[in-house]
Amino acid sequence: MSFESARAWLAEHAPDLHLIDHGVSTATVREAAVALGVEEARIAKTLALRFGDRIVLLLAAGDMRLDNSKAKAAFGHRPRMLPPDETLAVTGHPVGGVCPFGLATPLPIYCDVSLRAFASVFPAAGSLTSSVEIAPERLATLIGAEWTDACSRRTDRPLAPSGAQSA
Repeated sequence: MSFESARAWLAEHAPDLHLIDHGVSTATVREAAVALGVEEARIAKTLALRFGDRIVLLLAAGDMRLDNSKAKAAFGHRPRMLPPDETLAVTGHPVGGVCPFGLATPLPIYCDVSLRAFASVFPAAGSLTSSVEIAPERLATLIGAEWTDACSRRTDRPLAPSGAQSA
């Protein structure tokens, strides 16, 4: 039902955007980048986070990681990832398909400034195989997101070139 709620929301709020169903998993940044033939950074991952008693969604470039210090400075508390069952309950979307469209519960949404480096990005669209292409500024406006700086570039592994997979 998650894909359907995202599709219905987009049809109402942005009918010009076209959902892409890849027919293969896009549940991870790496899988989505390979399916789309783009660099991992252009995948707009959506994180469901708890800051104290507040739950928010944070969209960030796929090659970024949540920076605990920056996030605490931005939100006043140390971030905690929601467990998969709670993520599904509050968003209506399964982990790997979490997106800011067609949410089960209204949530505050933030876009990390890392998304601004691209003309377009690809957030998930409610399922483990779907996404949509959108300009970051339009995405933020469409979902009523505030901009924040809560992430840092990943340094734990080298990024594979576009379309390549590494072990």
